[in-house]
Amino acid sequence: MTALQRRAPAFGAIRRWGPARGIGRGMPVLNAVLVVLLSTFVTFGLGALGDANPAAAVLGETATPEDIARMNHEFGLDRPFLEQYATWLGNALTGDLGRSWFTQIPVAESIAQRITVDLSITGLAVLIAVLAGGTAGIGAAVRAGGVFDRTVTAVCAAASTVPAFVVGIGLIVLFSVAVPIFPSGGYVPFEQDPVQWLRLITLPAIALSLDAAADLARQLRTGLVGALRENYVTGAVVRGLPARRVLLRHALRNAAGPAVTVLGLHIPRLIGGAVVTEAVFSLPGLGQLTSEAALKHDVPVIQGALLVTIALVLVSNLLVDLAVARLRGAR
Repeated sequence: MTALQRRAPAFGAIRRWGPARGIGRGMPVLNAVLVVLLSTFVTFGLGALGDANPAAAVLGETATPEDIARMNHEFGLDRPFLEQYATWLGNALTGDLGRSWFTQIPVAESIAQRITVDLSITGLAVLIAVLAGGTAGIGAAVRAGGVFDRTVTAVCAAASTVPAFVVGIGLIVLFSVAVPIFPSGGYVPFEQDPVQWLRLITLPAIALSLDAAADLARQLRTGLVGALRENYVTGAVVRGLPARRVLLRHALRNAAGPAVTVLGLHIPRLIGGAVVTEAVFSLPGLGQLTSEAALKHDVPVIQGALLVTIALVLVSNLLVDLAVARLRGAR
């Protein structure tokens, strides 16, 4: 037995259980930690380096140097930058995002009251994108080259070029003015009136979902067309398996991974787009809170809103990574 043969089992163990496998599994978490540190540092730095000052903002032009120094000490703004950042980040990790300079209301409380609007719109938008984009993509792949396929391709190309706020205005004109089916704006919590809640978020969610649905349909159509030509699909058909089972259990499972990845790339856009959509439909969400805080230079509220948005994007990306890994493992 040669030395290489004696080492072969060891090499096999390294391939199965070695550091590469552990590193590969830990990379998403490590990346998330690095993104959190970098993004929070930039977020806090932008607020600290700005010219906004709580004393000048709250007390106005009549503030004396002694008043400014006293208030800066109360907010900890007279400490070194890195010490301020470490304190802010440590408090943020425990849910304490500070208090508004103007209202003295805890930032976490203000965000909790507003973020349900954004989560409602974004969640329904993702659901619409999956249902509409998935149905269109599967139908186009099954009828590749036909009229339905060409129609889906044309509609998706058009939908991807229209901004969400333009779609929102068009939906208001069509379904709130011309044919008054849905309200044109406002918000009611789910626990207060579930039916009215759904009616109020439907149009914003549709406006927000079109771009994601179009990209999802195109990616799913492309992946399915390729998967349906693979040998394992042909073999399943030859063995007499039902066409629906071949499509859903074999071809779709392999084509869904890239489509889910595309959907994951759209989630940050959906969260950001919800801010613009709020303005069109007069929704009291996180975007409105951030805009009001920016106009007043209420730095703690702006920093807290940005931090929560970053956290939502990271969590959604981790969920997408887990879903893609599960799809790959199920092949």
